[in-house]
Amino acid sequence: MIRVMITDDHAIVRQGLKQILSETGDISVTGEAETGFQAIKIVRQQAFDVLLLDISLPDRNGIEVLKQIRKDRPGLAVLMLSMHNENEFAVRALRAGAAGYLNKQSAPAQLVTAIRQVADGHKYITLALAEELANAITTGTDQPLHAALSDREYQTLCMIASGKGLTEISEEMCLSPKTVSVYRSRLMEKLKLSNNSELIRYAIRHHLVD
Repeated sequence: MIRVMITDDHAIVRQGLKQILSETGDISVTGEAETGFQAIKIVRQQAFDVLLLDISLPDRNGIEVLKQIRKDRPGLAVLMLSMHNENEFAVRALRAGAAGYLNKQSAPAQLVTAIRQVADGHKYITLALAEELANAITTGTDQPLHAALSDREYQTLCMIASGKGLTEISEEMCLSPKTVSVYRSRLMEKLKLSNNSELIRYAIRHHLVD
């Protein structure tokens, strides 16, 4: 039996995932959390085979949670879930140690396949994403400027573009406003932008925000 933990801040999403997995004979949901802090705490206390981890959590970015869990439980397969189609999220998640990446709009059968595959020690990405990444490599497509951002800078970019203020961002990232300002300055320089309006337009043009 594959023991699965679900981390998502939306109860209806967790319930939907549990309903899908309840129809299998070899997968059992044995834990759930709605914040990154809860996920880290539970993973330290209980054993799981696969962690379904939302990339957008209310208290901490999912990739930051992933990095901590990889330190605490290096053998735990983490399958990142996201509403974002942007392959930049997938690349960052995989680089941080995720076993796979799946869009929440994927078919239930894909979710079950992904869980079984990562539980067996393999990586999982969808065929569509694999083709997109392969095309980018074979065609020599230039990487967008935001690909050079650190995870913290990238997170700051997305949060500013979503309309969040400095204080709100600092609270969610558990950092001082001064540190967030430094990240903002760095990313603005790397993206060759001058103000938040340009930043928002950049994020929308590259589909980094909904």
